[in-house]
Order: sequence, then structure tokens, then C-alpha cells
Amino acid sequence: MDKFKNMLKPKANPQQLLRDWQRKLRQECRNIERQIRDVQREEKSVQKAIGEAAKRNDMGSAKALAKEIVRSRKAVNRLYENKAQLNSISMHLGESVAIARTVGHLSKSAEVMKLVNNLMKAPEMAATMQEFGKEMIKAGVIEEVVNDAVDSALDSEDIEEETEEEVEKVLTEIAGETEAQLPEAVRKERVREPPQGASTLHEEDAITEGADDEEELEEIRARLDKVRS
Repeated sequence: MDKFKNMLKPKANPQQLLRDWQRKLRQECRNIERQIRDVQREEKSVQKAIGEAAKRNDMGSAKALAKEIVRSRKAVNRLYENKAQLNSISMHLGESVAIARTVGHLSKSAEVMKLVNNLMKAPEMAATMQEFGKEMIKAGVIEEVVNDAVDSALDSEDIEEETEEEVEKVLTEIAGETEAQLPEAVRKERVREPPQGASTLHEEDAITEGADDEEELEEIRARLDKVRS
């Protein structure tokens, strides 16, 4: 019975399909823009935490936080790429509809299929593009989409290779600036060796402070993971 109803149901014309798809694409672009703003806002608080760690001469925490900034910036770059590809899909769909006015039906678009396949590899876009792809397959715009996760695995390896160098750049950018802002007397004091008798007390303070820093670091990581996902 449902199949019979679907046969009687009038098919949407190409212009109506285009409007529906472009509305969905615009919504996805707005979601991406909001996610980028969230990540960048959280990055500012991480930069502040790196500066505070550098002032305490706690470069272990500073480096761990710098690594989170590197990951966040890579995530933002991927989001911008996703947005650009969504805009490209919208443009190519517009061209397909223009052709449909002449030939009377929507034709397959190799460019749209390529862009949809690319976005399927992005974890944050995979579910959305899978649904979107089904609609376009049904309308005859693209063929079966291929969800290939190999690129993401290779991308993870590339990130590991580049991370150390980029972490150092972030530390120089943030912690180096903090160092320069410290009064000269404080900078000189930091490079002096602590008195012999104060070593035990210094170690106890470092352990306590280290535990607090670890908790703060985990909280920051959790917040970043939330806005990046």
C-alpha cells in the first residue's frame, strides 16, 4: 500500500529540490560557523592557561596545552574546508537545475558526487552527507556514494609527524611572549638554582601543583573535545 501511495505522490520538480537542498546546505554552513566560533573561543582560554603555566615555569603543562591548540587549529582548518565544499555542492546543484530546465530532468554530476564522497570522509559530516547523498541518488544527481575512511587514517599519521614542530611554534608564540612580558628581575630569578634547603619544600609544592594542573588540563581537553566534535 505504501509503495502504491509513493507511486501516486507527485515528484518534486528540480527547482523545488534545489531550494530544499540549498536550504539544508546553508543550515550546515551555519552549524560549521558556530562550531568554528566555539573552538576559537575555547582556544583563547587555553592560550591564557599556557601563559599562566609559562609564568610558573611549568613547561610540561604548557606543552600539553599547546598540543591541544595545534589540534584545535587543524580542526578549524578542516571545518573551513568542509564549508567550502558545501558551498561548491550548492553551486554545482544550481548548474544541474539550470540544465534540467532544458533537458527536462536532473542529470548526474560527477563534481557533486566527488564533493559528497570527500565530505563523507569527514567524521563531523559523515552522517549528514550520508542522508543528503541518499536524497541526491534518488533524484538521479549522483550515483552510489563511497564512504572511504583510509584518508582519515593517513591524515592522523601526518598530524603526528607535524605536531612537534607546530607545538614548538605555539609555545614560542604564546609562552615566549609571556616570558618577554615578565619584569627583568623575575626573569633572572627564574633561571637561578633554588637554595639547597628549600629543595624538599619545592618538590612538595610541585607535586601538589602538578596534581591541580593535571585536573585543569583534563578539564580543558574535555571542553575542546566537546566543541571540536
